[in-house]
Amino acid sequence: MTVEIKICGITDAAALSVAAEAGADLIGLVFFPPSPRSLTPERAAEVARNAPPHLKKVGLFVDADDAAIDAVLARVPLDLLQLHGSEPPVRVAALKARTGRGVIKAIKLGAPADLAAAAAYAGVADRILYDAVAPKGATRPGGNALAFDWTILGNAAPPGPWMLSGGLTPENVAEAIRITRATSVDVSSGVEDRPGVKNPARIRAFIAAARGR
Repeated sequence: MTVEIKICGITDAAALSVAAEAGADLIGLVFFPPSPRSLTPERAAEVARNAPPHLKKVGLFVDADDAAIDAVLARVPLDLLQLHGSEPPVRVAALKARTGRGVIKAIKLGAPADLAAAAAYAGVADRILYDAVAPKGATRPGGNALAFDWTILGNAAPPGPWMLSGGLTPENVAEAIRITRATSVDVSSGVEDRPGVKNPARIRAFIAAARGR
């Protein structure tokens, strides 16, 4: 089994190139100004201009309105939308229908009971991304370098396709996959030197570790 890998928070063409060459399947471009990884539509278009055809481009939004999403799609050929806010299932369905893009919906896991929130998106979102609960006072919902208790997923059968995120690093991703049986993983801060600045060696090490090389 080959684990699908997404490198999120790409901010420059060099990091995108490294991710593609190392074998990533998806890259994430952030469109949420409070994040140190946020890009303008114009800058994102420059970063993604030379992305190889096999590399899917995911746009990360947080409770964005139609105008904000349209402004990005007018400039950046995104393959998928990732919704990291409080978007309800009806909003997910509406965006899929209006944009023609698949949608990844982030769900925060702090306790087993939180898995119930994912059930409402079954058959609506194309996949669920399970992430850690942001710490109190955080200015952004993801990219906080926090992991959650992986046994929550290891002891359950999440509905539909899903991805594992939250505090993953080259050092722990193999163990996270073993415990959760994830077939798709997402990393951002775990392959950075500092917020928004990716480390090429850590990108390569993460992909190698996730695939057991």
